[in-house]
Amino acid sequence: MPKSELTKAQARERIAHLKTTINHYRRSRLVLDKELISPEAEDALKKELFDLETQFPDLVTPDSPTQRVGGAPLKEFKKVRHEVRMTSFNDAFSEEDVREWLERLENYLGHKLQPAKAGHAAALHEKLFYCELKIDGLAIELEYERGAFVRGSTRGDGMIGEDVTQNLKTVDAIPLALLPREETEKNLKAAGLKPGNYDLAPERLVVRGEVFLTKREFERINKEQEKSGAKTYANPRNIAAGSIRQLDPKITASRRLDSFQYDIVTELGQTMHEEEHLLLAAMGFRTNPNNKGVANLDEVFAFREYWAKHRERLAYEIDGTVIIANENAVFDRAGIIGKAPRAAIAYKFAAREATTVVEDIKVQVGRTGALTPVAVMRPVSVGGITITRATLHNADEIERLGLKIGDTVVISRAGDVIPQVMKVLKEMRTGKEKAFKMPTRCPVDGSSVVREGVVARCSSPSCGARHREELRHFVARPAFNIEGIGPKILDKFLDEGLIADAADIFTLKAGDIATLERFGEKSAENIVSEIAEKKRITLPRFLYALGILHVGEETANDLARHLEFPSHGGAAHGGKVAISDVAKTFRSLSAEDLQNVQDIGPVVAKSIHDWFHEERNMRFLGRLEKAGVEVELPPRRTAHARKLDGKQFVFTGSLASMTREAAKERVRELGGEASESVSKNTDYVVVGLEPGSKYEKAKKLGVKTINEKEFLELIK
Repeated sequence: MPKSELTKAQARERIAHLKTTINHYRRSRLVLDKELISPEAEDALKKELFDLETQFPDLVTPDSPTQRVGGAPLKEFKKVRHEVRMTSFNDAFSEEDVREWLERLENYLGHKLQPAKAGHAAALHEKLFYCELKIDGLAIELEYERGAFVRGSTRGDGMIGEDVTQNLKTVDAIPLALLPREETEKNLKAAGLKPGNYDLAPERLVVRGEVFLTKREFERINKEQEKSGAKTYANPRNIAAGSIRQLDPKITASRRLDSFQYDIVTELGQTMHEEEHLLLAAMGFRTNPNNKGVANLDEVFAFREYWAKHRERLAYEIDGTVIIANENAVFDRAGIIGKAPRAAIAYKFAAREATTVVEDIKVQVGRTGALTPVAVMRPVSVGGITITRATLHNADEIERLGLKIGDTVVISRAGDVIPQVMKVLKEMRTGKEKAFKMPTRCPVDGSSVVREGVVARCSSPSCGARHREELRHFVARPAFNIEGIGPKILDKFLDEGLIADAADIFTLKAGDIATLERFGEKSAENIVSEIAEKKRITLPRFLYALGILHVGEETANDLARHLEFPSHGGAAHGGKVAISDVAKTFRSLSAEDLQNVQDIGPVVAKSIHDWFHEERNMRFLGRLEKAGVEVELPPRRTAHARKLDGKQFVFTGSLASMTREAAKERVRELGGEASESVSKNTDYVVVGLEPGSKYEKAKKLGVKTINEKEFLELIK
């Protein structure tokens, strides 16, 4: 019947039939793996539904198939507090690990695991464990009220996640509404369960599952990336996680994500975990048909071995299996240890491995002053990620491996996360390999190294903290201004052995960062891209970044302006200068020579002289140059450039046309000085938006204040 002839009542009835029919075909195709009509025919029904809802917009409901892509792009994700903590799993990598896990669980419970007493899920009671395929995707929580999907969220930190409802609506495998009660009862009977034992119409239902990308979809997306000249993705998991966190749901929809559900948080009367999977399927959720209940550990191991050999047949990526105590009462009684449930464990497949050469072993000093040896390796791809570094933990681990610099090694990403050196291939040695010894002096401050058990530590109690501060100073805004590398990320780089000093920052690869917890491929690429952009730096910023005692921004500018440096192209100023030439120039100057620079007294001169005559610092400058850091000389001041000679500026508030750092540099280029504090010697206080206390102090002292427009006129 043409839509123009439908009354509103008729349209309401037609829409109801269309929604029911489309959802039936969707469930048959996705959940039961039976295609009842062609995708084209299903699309035609969706088009008819869309047209009717367009004509009668007040008949649109949140559970309509047309609402899978809806809403404008979000500005940000709202936070969601989970009613029950979302946990992750501890890992096992061998049968011995699994047996030890079971022993710990039984010791905690105070008895051996026994088959559950036959209850209303009698057919399941003899199965001690439930085995699931561990999908390489993103954990999600789904909330339904009165049968309708109302909210979906990510795991986050376990207690608080992000509201990604709009994006999850685009995933066809996630039902927007539960099946009618009659159909659910019919499905439960077919599964051998009695519907009367369960609450099938809860006011509120919370379930959990996984969103993932199939291998075929992964290939399709990468082909599109190649055609457009864009970079391809390393693995499906990163795309799935990134897609769910898109602020525009239309982008998520274009990725064609898939999903399985595997857990019911709400109490419906279930007593076994396998029972939950049957309930989920009966209510219309998509569950993994390859999961199964087993009676003992031998069957657990058989399940894992089968899928280790046959995982390539699957349409999606898995990185292991999950073993769960099947009886819910046992699971609940066991509780949580750390971030993981005691009564479940992830039995991972053998770690992905590759071979490479250890080109060097560096020693990094952590936040506590502990010295950690780190293998610097020839770049190697492991599990789709290119890595160049791996922690060696301590001297005992190097001795256990028998590792030498130059050795060929087997590198592994255990659990697809942290790179580890697993084995030395001694038969590959050429005789040119070099033995490594832990230093007896701290590489940061030269203090003696003491041994505390297996840990080597700097004897200076303040060393680790001082090292952190030096790194933070180096990347700060007035120095290299590497955005995205804040204190927490620097600490992470130190803790994981990615950097021994600031020069190592410029040698980091995206894969080194992407393997760290809470980092993804995209965020790692962004950080590496930002680092690459900041390899070129002006000489004043460079000198300030070195952290020389008593050398602040103004002193660094005075040094850069008044000293002559050799440069490429023959120009004394305005070109590039090699870091080695900067070092050579400073090493040729006596402390007395340095005092000839404006505003530099004997104390500052001695500090600069001593810094450039410290061999450790010279080695550091050499590593910066080798890493590709380039230094730009400031342009020589012309008569015009001296128009602000002797004028002192202070900035307060934010500027619209440039950053405050850029404004300061412009003042210095014109011969003026940029100070951080207001005094009677201040000539101008430039007042931007939302000025601070400096503005009030300027008025109190009678210092001239100008706005941004007036400042731009001055520097024109």
